[in-house]
Amino acid sequence: MSKEFFAKVKNREYIRGTHIFAGMPPLTECIAGVGFDAIWIDTEHTPIGIESLQNNLIAARAGGTPAVVRIAWNDPVLAKPVLDMGVDGIIFPYVRTAEEAKAAVESCDYPPYGIRGFGPFRALEYGKIDAVDYIHNKYRETVRIIQIEHIDAVNNLEEMCAVEGIDAFVVGMNDLSGSMGHLGDTQNPEMLKIYDKIAGIFIKNKKSFGVSSASDPKILKSWADRGANIIFSGGDIEYVYSGAVNMLKTLTEIKKQTT
Repeated sequence: MSKEFFAKVKNREYIRGTHIFAGMPPLTECIAGVGFDAIWIDTEHTPIGIESLQNNLIAARAGGTPAVVRIAWNDPVLAKPVLDMGVDGIIFPYVRTAEEAKAAVESCDYPPYGIRGFGPFRALEYGKIDAVDYIHNKYRETVRIIQIEHIDAVNNLEEMCAVEGIDAFVVGMNDLSGSMGHLGDTQNPEMLKIYDKIAGIFIKNKKSFGVSSASDPKILKSWADRGANIIFSGGDIEYVYSGAVNMLKTLTEIKKQTT
């Protein structure tokens, strides 16, 4: 867990992030060494399993970048082992109400505040960190992120902002657009109005917030212009594919120049 990353999120500092989808530890370590403020390891839409996740977290630490993990659903059973691995942040997808947001927080907290069971082996750095200190202080350095992916969440956003224990919010434009009948058309004029509304609520409530998006610079800047301080964009598969495409173009051009 990174105390510095937690402080950056709480202070609403600018976070430059990217995604890990392939789940290949050497590639994760490579990207973690680039200099991003955080990497997002995704277990919702990828085959990354629990053992592979731990190996990727080890790789992220070796690369020197904080890692946040999106679990597959807002479920304490899924959250518990991820938290016990000592992640820098955890992302709860598709949260639609204040009650669901509270449930996410409770899955992160120990009794009497929550329902999390005790067994943080890697989070204790295998004994280096005192268990009592972890329970009362250090465990709270894990950043808790709620993902906004449905129009219901937008309609309940004021109430969700009032839930104690949430550190940040991230908008998922694709599923949000789908909930409004515009799946894939994330820049539909109706969606742009919703994004403005979302940003206005977060700014009014002084919340750290951002977006998980593809790599279109105009879209990314539009979120920064709205006041977003967290931007996750691009990913390992995209970088490999674009690099391979560019190399093929280079080799093809060389052949043309030599004939």
